[in-house]
Amino acid sequence: MTAGEAASWLGPAEWAAVRLSLRVAFWATLASLPLGIFVAYALARWEFPGKQLVNGLVHLPLILPPVVTGYLLLIVLGRRGVVGEALEQWFGIVFSFRWTGAAVAAAVMAFPLMVRAIRLAVDAVDPKLEAAAATLGASRPWVFVTVTLPLILPGIVAGAILAFAKAIGEFGATITFVSNIPGQTQTIPSAIYAFLQVPGGQEAAGRLVIVAIVIAMAALLLSEVVARRVARRVAGA
Repeated sequence: MTAGEAASWLGPAEWAAVRLSLRVAFWATLASLPLGIFVAYALARWEFPGKQLVNGLVHLPLILPPVVTGYLLLIVLGRRGVVGEALEQWFGIVFSFRWTGAAVAAAVMAFPLMVRAIRLAVDAVDPKLEAAAATLGASRPWVFVTVTLPLILPGIVAGAILAFAKAIGEFGATITFVSNIPGQTQTIPSAIYAFLQVPGGQEAAGRLVIVAIVIAMAALLLSEVVARRVARRVAGA
């Protein structure tokens, strides 16, 4: 199916939900990736007070009901939230009921998957390689950039793609934090939910279900293919 055929197959509201979902997932993944790499490396290599607490907080969105996560985001980043009110007053930044808030919710829900994939890659790197580079006079940041980062690149790629796929499918936290506003915060899952609430909406919901399945499977396959190719290049280097 070409892009033109997909556009004609999907209605305007459905196509808007697909575009918004891709936009939200892209920025959610891109914005959280640097922090994800840092947290994964810290959990894998560093010992510090409260490490288990940090680990628990990182993975908490996987355990909590998504609605609870969305409610917590509303309390913290809402217009009357602990942080949200200050952000609006000082910088004019508003997350609640905006597509940017949907990206924040998606990033929070996808973050544990990203961190876990990258942490497994860091754990697989022999610490002796890093220690050898350090004995040659390289600083810790330079060791990370020149030794660790190239070796964990497959894990970073896999983690980013999995986070993207998770962000595409995020529903509970998103609808709680930013509601379900067509054209503004209505992503694929919330659009499916909305279509199922009205008579005759099953057909549109079914089309979006197919789109969601295709995107998720494509992301999973791409994650495997890209990670393997990057791993071969790293090994060849």
